[in-house]
Amino acid sequence: MSVEEVTSGTSFTTPELRKPARSQARIVWENFIRNKLALVGGIVVVLLYLGAIFAPQLAPHDYAALNPGQALKGPSREYPLGTDRQTRDVLSRILVGSRTSLSVGFVAVVILMTIGVLAGAVSGYFGGWVDNVIMRVVDIILAIPLLLLLLLAVALFEPGLWTTMLVIGLTTWPATARLVRGEFLAAKNRDYVLAARALGAGPLRIMFRHLLPNTLAVIIVQATLWLSFAILLESSLSFLGLGVQPPEPSWGGMLADGQRNAREAPWLTIFPGMAIFITVLAFNLLGDGLRDAFDPRLRRR
Repeated sequence: MSVEEVTSGTSFTTPELRKPARSQARIVWENFIRNKLALVGGIVVVLLYLGAIFAPQLAPHDYAALNPGQALKGPSREYPLGTDRQTRDVLSRILVGSRTSLSVGFVAVVILMTIGVLAGAVSGYFGGWVDNVIMRVVDIILAIPLLLLLLLAVALFEPGLWTTMLVIGLTTWPATARLVRGEFLAAKNRDYVLAARALGAGPLRIMFRHLLPNTLAVIIVQATLWLSFAILLESSLSFLGLGVQPPEPSWGGMLADGQRNAREAPWLTIFPGMAIFITVLAFNLLGDGLRDAFDPRLRRR
């Protein structure tokens, strides 16, 4: 080792020590993009929402237009995914129907996550009789079969787009409430919470300024996974005729219409079913990738 190297100190500085510290957001992003399946799922989700936004421009035909003499025509150059019994273009209806399924899923998840996070936060932080009351309500709702609860709620109101959103959101929040409650119970006695309480911070400030940001990763992953489940629920309700009503297209409603001619026109059920399958799979891959990226035990530093 030369005198110049010793005096300059370069020999004591390794490349790792010269690297700037990475933020947690960057670590999560780097771990997420390493998961190729999750990355593919995220890209597909983005493409699905772009397709839903620009569905009227992308659709080759008017989704409600009748084309005389074109009933149950197979896939062709003019009708890439064929036509239905009413002579309507299947591709155009799938594209426009994506707006229904994705919007129902998004709004329903916003509703259920808002109620679930608030209920779980209050229950986990205050404990005692407040926790007992909220958790007993959660237990009662979870004890009722979800499909029965959905059918009962839909039967009480007129079926439609907003009814479907509200029904899914108002019947599926208990699972999120339990998850958030557990996170708050585990974190409310940690040092940073005790320090905030000693400095005079009130319950609302501690809950939403200190505890909630530390459970945000769990909430984001839960919301992503619930999106796929909400889309499945919407498709199920529409298939049963209790969701979005005609003439508004939805993937579940298209499956219900197509089953009448499933043998002579299989494309009426195959293509809407594939749309549901691809969408749900993409959200599940994205949710699994986010869960792994946020989990410090699975990160590659």
